[in-house]
Amino acid sequence: MNQPLINIERKFRPEIEGLRVVAALLVAVYHIWFNRVSGGVDVFFVISGFLITTSIISTINRTGEFRFRPYVTKLMKRLLPSVFFILAIVLVLSQFLLPKSILDKTIQEVFASMFFYQNWQLAFSSTDYLDSTQMKTPVEHFWALSIQGQFYIIWFLIFTLILFLIKKYKLTKVKTLINTVLGVLFVSSFIYSVYLTSVNQPWAYFITMTRVWEFALGSLLCINLSSIKVNKFTAAVVGWLGLIGLILTGIVFNVSEMFPGYIALWPMTCALFIVLSGARDTKYGVKRFLGSTVMVRLGGIAFGIYLWHWVLLEFYRYNVQETPGFIVGTLIIISSTALSFLMTKYIEEPIRSSKDNKFSFKRLGIMGSVNVLLIASLFIGAYIDQNRLENKITDKNYPGALAAKNPDGIHDQEPIPSFSEVFNDLPQAHLDGSNQELDDSDLKIGEYGKTKNYDATIALIGSSHSEHWLGAILEATKDENYRVLSLTRSGTRFSTGYSDNDLKGIWNNNVKDYLKHADVDLIVAQATASDTSNNKIQQQMVGQLQSVKDEYGIEVLAIRDVPRYSFNVLESLETGGLEHTTKRMNSEDNQKDESFWRQFENKNESLNKIDLTDYLRVNGKFQPVIGNIIIYRDNRHLTNTYSESFGPIFDEKINEILKD
Repeated sequence: MNQPLINIERKFRPEIEGLRVVAALLVAVYHIWFNRVSGGVDVFFVISGFLITTSIISTINRTGEFRFRPYVTKLMKRLLPSVFFILAIVLVLSQFLLPKSILDKTIQEVFASMFFYQNWQLAFSSTDYLDSTQMKTPVEHFWALSIQGQFYIIWFLIFTLILFLIKKYKLTKVKTLINTVLGVLFVSSFIYSVYLTSVNQPWAYFITMTRVWEFALGSLLCINLSSIKVNKFTAAVVGWLGLIGLILTGIVFNVSEMFPGYIALWPMTCALFIVLSGARDTKYGVKRFLGSTVMVRLGGIAFGIYLWHWVLLEFYRYNVQETPGFIVGTLIIISSTALSFLMTKYIEEPIRSSKDNKFSFKRLGIMGSVNVLLIASLFIGAYIDQNRLENKITDKNYPGALAAKNPDGIHDQEPIPSFSEVFNDLPQAHLDGSNQELDDSDLKIGEYGKTKNYDATIALIGSSHSEHWLGAILEATKDENYRVLSLTRSGTRFSTGYSDNDLKGIWNNNVKDYLKHADVDLIVAQATASDTSNNKIQQQMVGQLQSVKDEYGIEVLAIRDVPRYSFNVLESLETGGLEHTTKRMNSEDNQKDESFWRQFENKNESLNKIDLTDYLRVNGKFQPVIGNIIIYRDNRHLTNTYSESFGPIFDEKINEILKD
């Protein structure tokens, strides 16, 4: 190509380096002290889009081609040294400093981070990045880096296609073509992000498609920046407005429920203002601050600051206390900066700057191999521990719920599931995929027990708070001639309280349509929500159950919700011990449905009811372990193992209803 693909400004932008460190520090500050999202990661994505597009266009302008191998080689030398090094440190420390209950999840996420699919790993494991009660691994923040790596590949494919079209059809309106392609990506991804955030925010937070628009916005800025002219006064004003607005993002907005939807436009716009301002040199502009020597140097290690701060924070939380004070938090930031500087100088730069690719990739190969060996050793260790425990398990020593009312004579044993197994101790419907996720309203049905020539069908319906009773029902019916159906959807009560246009409401209607003609004899479902005293919510759940009883003549077993807590019971049990956790559990108002349930129990005679609260406490006190079985896998859901221990209790109740 004789002519440049497109004219862009190819020069060092010191204010962007300063913006990088501001974004990194915002992420760290909000994580450490506020447990909130700051918008800093979104700014990273915009900057990445701007910089990589600048690099791609410059390469094409200079060489007339865009080849995969040099492109990927450069990226790998830039990203992998720091990633592999930090992951190795995490693997070593995890063996000694992490609770076993989070170790398996950590290993899986480390492996996912090595191969840049961590965001999808978190999405499929139903992780909520903003839920403080979920146990967090030291590498959970690598999801952003994984999206960045995926984006770089997507952008290679896009610009390869653009270059192909230009050469094949001798196109001259190159800028228009690029703007059109990037514009379509921006609009489609943004619309999808807004939609998915409204229906399944935790899923939307992690997946690649909801984030593409943020990179596209940075790319569009790169392509069009030279055409945007602002005077010095405007540049100075919008620059400072951008910086102030960015800092205030996490304060002004309840981002825990809104990101990455339309509200992400706020930090995006702030970043655009700053970059736009930097196009003009002004005496009092934000460029003088962000482009200062100190900020530029810190910007060069901002990547490392982001990677290190969360690692240090999570190890501190698990081993010292959950919330760092001002001094400790400040030390975490300082330590992250120091470690980033050392890592950049001694690990990253020698590999990145080397012109000998054999040398660079030999080192990367060694680092990657060490990580794989560490992962393997941790898996083997966990397997040995699990087998050791399984060999000690007998029904007599592990009665679970059956020991709640008669704890005498039960000798203390190492509880099950083992801490390393609790995270995956899930209902069968979750393991086999029959539980419906939040992004779809279609009815998914899990079928268990007898599937032919059965005497009766039991349908378990509702949210995860119904689903965690599946183990109990399957255990209760294992020797009976019953068919068991699971009709559950994450985060969705079987209730009249949803709009018909809402995905949750559509799913509820789909369930009712199915039940209208289904061969179902008994419905089992959660009938209250223990985390709210709002009787309207409770009545909507009971109302839905009453409607299927009245309209379809199906018997109903309404289950009172289990107590819910403001903290992760499992984490507290492993790190704080039995006595500490028991005290915390009994210091909270964990059953806000009390008054409603008593009224429902006394006045409603048409629905069968069961309150299992007494099987969750001993001598009037709620416990994290009963009958040597761990009760909770988080702050509100039963372990499947403890659910199974209710088998005899449900067997009696179900047969009482069906054989009456």
